[in-house]
Amino acid sequence: MRIALGQVNPIVGAFADNLDKITAGVESAIAKGCDLVMFPELTLCGYPPEDLLLNRSFIEANKTYLKKLISRVGNIAVICGFAGSQGNSVYNSAAVIQNRKLLLTYNKVALPNYGVFDEKRYFQPGSEMPLLRLRNTLIGINICEDIWLCPGITEQQASFGARVILNISASPYHMHKAEERIEMLRDRAIRNNSHVFYVNMVGGQDELIFDGASLGIDPKGKVIARAEQFAEQLLIADIPEARTANNLAFELIKRAGTNPDRQFPIKYAEISDSNRRKLSRKVTARIARLLPLEEEVYQGLVLATRDYVLKNGFKHTVIGMSGGIDSALTAAVAVEALGKANVHLIFMPSRFTSELSHRAAMKQAQLLGVKMSDLPIVDLFEDYAELMNPVFGDCTTGLPGENLQARIRGNLLMAYSNKFGAIVLNTSNKSEAAVGYTTLYGDMVGGFAVLKDIPKTLVYKISKHLNRSRKREVVAREIIKRPPTAELKDNQLDTDSLPPYEVLDEILRLYVELDTDEHDIVASGFDPATVRRVLRMVAASEYKRRQSPPGARITPRSFGKDRRWPITNKF
Repeated sequence: MRIALGQVNPIVGAFADNLDKITAGVESAIAKGCDLVMFPELTLCGYPPEDLLLNRSFIEANKTYLKKLISRVGNIAVICGFAGSQGNSVYNSAAVIQNRKLLLTYNKVALPNYGVFDEKRYFQPGSEMPLLRLRNTLIGINICEDIWLCPGITEQQASFGARVILNISASPYHMHKAEERIEMLRDRAIRNNSHVFYVNMVGGQDELIFDGASLGIDPKGKVIARAEQFAEQLLIADIPEARTANNLAFELIKRAGTNPDRQFPIKYAEISDSNRRKLSRKVTARIARLLPLEEEVYQGLVLATRDYVLKNGFKHTVIGMSGGIDSALTAAVAVEALGKANVHLIFMPSRFTSELSHRAAMKQAQLLGVKMSDLPIVDLFEDYAELMNPVFGDCTTGLPGENLQARIRGNLLMAYSNKFGAIVLNTSNKSEAAVGYTTLYGDMVGGFAVLKDIPKTLVYKISKHLNRSRKREVVAREIIKRPPTAELKDNQLDTDSLPPYEVLDEILRLYVELDTDEHDIVASGFDPATVRRVLRMVAASEYKRRQSPPGARITPRSFGKDRRWPITNKF
């Protein structure tokens, strides 16, 4: 049996483009002699559609384009995700298509409602179990969370004799997620004595990244095929035919649809083998290696940035350069994502900006081959002071003066954006956003926050990794070596206002990502006063984070979709 996994990058709502991607994958699978090809969850409409699923015309578009897909499918079996409906109910569905016919529709049973998932807001759960017959092999299909839930529908399918399990997914990325998936799928393959094939979506969709890494696992738990991370690919694998039963047994399975003792009634269909051809040799499936962690995160940021910019109709970007590591890494990501011709840097020194910062920013621009403009803000700052001081009193010292510098820079970046149609890439990191070490309408401006979910310590690790792995300077060495500073006043360092980032980031990881309470964080070895201060800063900064641009989700819990805290909160 030859199976193809179509790891594609759809766009939410771009039905015609998504249909063309699916069609191209089908044609490639036919040319390779595949028996069937499977595409990710909700591929036809894109994932996640969110409240578009409450729009009746969006649901009707799913029906329209499913009919178009059916009309394009010949003698290969195609499994594709779409938003199905019946009456007023909407389902997360998979269509099984062959010979211009819809053989069956399966509606996802296990609907996740945690973290970034809101599926119970939109979908009704399915109540039937699909089984397909290809020659003498019984195949079970299910969707994403269905296979994570154990025991669940996967075990039901295997109990009826399914020896191949096909799971279509749109599984959002976070660090170490690929390893988690592999361990789970190995368990399902071994537990159910079945081959398991798992096709995952790839691409960026607002805050979410889909990393691909589709794979096949044999009944002993061995990975027999794996697609690349963060890239579109048609992965093909051959597996031996598994004789499930004789024809009498298949007849009994058909009739089991009315068996009241089973949790899920059976939906049964037979796939013809009309695409089967004599093949010269067995396919040796690709087993792509998983990327090292820092490279994995970097490539995720590149994909997220590229897709957010291009899918939203932009071509060019602009970044405020400070001579610090956040803007340097953001620029490196942008250049790899979009090409140096589509990245413009602006250096905006104030009277507090050091010569080191100027040299570092210039060197970083040269390393990336990117044009950088110098726009000093000293005179603008004085103009603001001349205007405001007679009315408000001194606005040029202390926090008002520091924030005013950041807001002048934000205005200049947005002016460039308006003039040239470039999207501003925000450079704030997760550590700063967590504790509010950032200025509303200043260094928080932007259309997309590349490092929004990257702790400061990880910013350094990725930067060092890039230089080491590329065997050249990608991020200037002097930028990596210098102590972090906002340079909004004389001799300023981040540690004047914050704990060392090694301490801060670990407290934030425990508190934000793991929901560890104050008592247990202190018990793990941190200074009680420092912990209390950090937690107060996190709570007090919620209103700022609500006004920040969207950014790529990298950690198991980012600020945004999967951490929804009230702004007005006395707990």
